[in-house]
Amino acid sequence: MALLEAKGVGKRFGAVVALSDGRLTVGEGEIHALIGANGCGKSTLCKVIAGAVAPDAGAIVIGDGPVRFRSPRDAERAGIALFYQELSLIPQLSVAANIGLGHEPRTALGFVDRTRLGAEARELIALFAGVAGAELAPDAIVADLTPDLRQIVEILKVLARRPRLMIMDEATAALDGRQAERLFEILRARKAEGVSTLMISHRLDEVFAVADRITVMRGGATVAELATAETERDTVVRHMIGSAAVHPAAQRRTPAAAAQPRLITEDVANARVRGVSLAVAPGEIVGLGGLQGQGQSALLQGLFGALPFSAGRVTIEGEPVTLRRPADAIRRGLAYVSGDRGRDAAFAGRSILENLAAAVLVRERSKLVRPRALTPRLTQVAESLKTKYAGLDAAIGTLSGGNQQKVFIARWLAAAPRVLLLDDPTKGIDLGAKADLLAIMRRLADEGASILLYSSEDAELLEWCDRVIVFNAGRVVAELRGATLDHFHLTRAAYGEAA
Repeated sequence: MALLEAKGVGKRFGAVVALSDGRLTVGEGEIHALIGANGCGKSTLCKVIAGAVAPDAGAIVIGDGPVRFRSPRDAERAGIALFYQELSLIPQLSVAANIGLGHEPRTALGFVDRTRLGAEARELIALFAGVAGAELAPDAIVADLTPDLRQIVEILKVLARRPRLMIMDEATAALDGRQAERLFEILRARKAEGVSTLMISHRLDEVFAVADRITVMRGGATVAELATAETERDTVVRHMIGSAAVHPAAQRRTPAAAAQPRLITEDVANARVRGVSLAVAPGEIVGLGGLQGQGQSALLQGLFGALPFSAGRVTIEGEPVTLRRPADAIRRGLAYVSGDRGRDAAFAGRSILENLAAAVLVRERSKLVRPRALTPRLTQVAESLKTKYAGLDAAIGTLSGGNQQKVFIARWLAAAPRVLLLDDPTKGIDLGAKADLLAIMRRLADEGASILLYSSEDAELLEWCDRVIVFNAGRVVAELRGATLDHFHLTRAAYGEAA
């Protein structure tokens, strides 16, 4: 019997269609997986079901009748609880206070019964005994906990509501293997009690280990509903990517076999990557693929000295180097371009000239700035990228996003870098500027630069990179080249199966 059914759910955010035809049926006492690529509408559909987002079209049916939730509290009353991918904890409060937030037990006088609150939290924490550590205690302050323990607290908040349907949106993202397995044991135990779970996961091994059925979404719509026991992983992957074609290999150029790597990392690690080894040759564009937030940006930031490595070894042109800060990287010939221009690149309120000159001044250790001497050099580089601007004295904020990004690339070209670290550089710019930037990248590689490119768009990696290194949970899980450099193998590797 169906506990919940979503029919033709639609949702727009301005001009963006997040959902066009969201369909889902979850049975009583069932663990149901909802999967799809980033941006396919999974989380939006779950937020509609949980009352956090109002749909523009469609219907939600619970039991025998349709419902329309005006708030998450309405959904809670109907027995639905949502684990938020973006944690909803209050860092300054204790674990017990967070678990019971909004549902605190009361004394006869109406005050919060802190003794009972602590006892209930302790009972829930015991579910993760042996895999969480002694620091996870009712009176511990959430801000002091490690990411995995904060994620467990968020899970316990859901369990504390005793819902009929638990929606777990990437609930294992910060958990280690033992903690994830314990969560699956809890979900199976709740299933035996008749409780249903809707789980969003980017790990196919988890889906096939615990889910009874699978719903696949693509482009804001449900495209497949499958019984796990009767389905192969490759079938799921093909539903996820649809008819996406392999990009033509004409854009790719494989460096000469004799070319020695310019940049080598050996087992490097920082807060977000673990044991990453790779090599990039002159003239080569190497892509960093996988789902967002799997360590690609952290690797680039580590190489740039912004998130220094705590272990491993980096070699440039055969020489071991230590990169403790960006200035170290700049002087070693590394350049970093971020897609988050406002946070990582722009000197807000300053002129285009000042924004262009920054890398040159650091690389050349300039103590005295001579704008008149710098202007011809910087103008030449900016114009070589077809940057459109009124004058170098104009503020950087007067430029479009695409032209700002060209300025930041020109900033590094003026310093003659040997290695370009591109961290989702086309994010948030129009298609014309995007094509210009990708063409610039190819030209620089042809002129001998070594390029590491992370893009949140798989199409860019497949079309422009000579090979793609796929990340999952901070580690390299696959390297794609030649016949394996296509949507199918990239998606399969990103979701947990080496290509």
